[in-house]
Amino acid sequence: MASKGAPTAQVTTAVRRARYAVAAVFCVHGAVTGSFATRVPWIQDHAGVSAGQLGLALAFPAIGAALAMPLAGRIGHRFGARTALRGLLALWTLSLALPALAPNLATLCVALFVYGATSGMSDVTMNALGVDLESRLGRSILSGLHGMWSVGALIGSVGGTLAAHLGTDARVHHVLTAAVLTLLGLAACRGVLDVRPTVDEEPPPRFALPPRSALLIGTVGFCAVFVEGASLDWSAVYLRDVLDASPGLAAACTTGFTLTMAVARLAGDRIVDRFGAVRTVRVGGALAAVGGLMVVTSNHPAVAMGGFALLGLGVAVVVPLAFAAAGRSGPNASMAIAGVATVTYSSSLLAPSAVGALADLTSLVVSFGLVTALAFGLIALAGVLRTAERTTRPRVDSPSPAAPTPKP
Repeated sequence: MASKGAPTAQVTTAVRRARYAVAAVFCVHGAVTGSFATRVPWIQDHAGVSAGQLGLALAFPAIGAALAMPLAGRIGHRFGARTALRGLLALWTLSLALPALAPNLATLCVALFVYGATSGMSDVTMNALGVDLESRLGRSILSGLHGMWSVGALIGSVGGTLAAHLGTDARVHHVLTAAVLTLLGLAACRGVLDVRPTVDEEPPPRFALPPRSALLIGTVGFCAVFVEGASLDWSAVYLRDVLDASPGLAAACTTGFTLTMAVARLAGDRIVDRFGAVRTVRVGGALAAVGGLMVVTSNHPAVAMGGFALLGLGVAVVVPLAFAAAGRSGPNASMAIAGVATVTYSSSLLAPSAVGALADLTSLVVSFGLVTALAFGLIALAGVLRTAERTTRPRVDSPSPAAPTPKP
């Protein structure tokens, strides 16, 4: 009996260590996004582009991600999860330096395409490792991992806010940040599990059409990602251009947005366990809708900043819940999750360009009217997540004292 217990304890320890390592990877990944988002106004001025042209350029990260994400599975299949993550994460952190170096629209689009492609591939790889850890631990951890991503985004945005306040050249800021995050990312990857395919396992397909069961779930994720992407990329520009805020205050708005997302995601697993997926998304949608209304009706930066904070709070846990519901919506969980990811990430493609194009035709205020309408959509569509609610809540409500014990 003792001889069987030791390996189990060793595996459990390794899995727990891997969970912390993957959490650190999520944090590093988010720090790149936060560092970039706070300096978008500087990058816009440096490249000399209009709001519409900036919207076009900000579509290229999603284009790059959409085209590159299918490659991540094959890279992981060939090299193993740890090696794949180490290489892809390093490419992503180093790509942070590219957009600030772009002197015009064309080079900015190319830089953002590379930025998005490396982001998408590393994102798929680290989320796959998160799903694997969930199955080994026997409980949900994805919301917490996404919370660590938001913590990283918060750290990156705080650094960006400070750099913007001091008037630091974004090229210097991003080159130094990229170097530091690359070293931290490589160190974190040492602790992840080296998940490898079996000898007879076929490489994953290059593209998977979403099953019908995933389409409505993907629509919920689409609304949330649109709100998130628009707010993250345009909040600083909104405060600067609409409310005449200073560069430092405009960057701080992005920081407030990422702060509320981080707090909500870190608490997300417990909230969903207590109230269920549907109620959580409906309440979140209501908070986001109120936040959107505050943004479009504000005449003072402080009110708009509060609105953006509520937008972040409202949509924070929707995407992890959409992935969870997709995984339980049909016989092939991986295909359903891939389908939902395709729908949700297409929102990242549309959000920046749609906001910019509508701002060119009308104003940024009207653009965020569209964002507010999509927040209301979360309230209407939340019921499609009942699959995840039915599956997860009985486990939490179980009276067995052994239920919370992680499983190897």
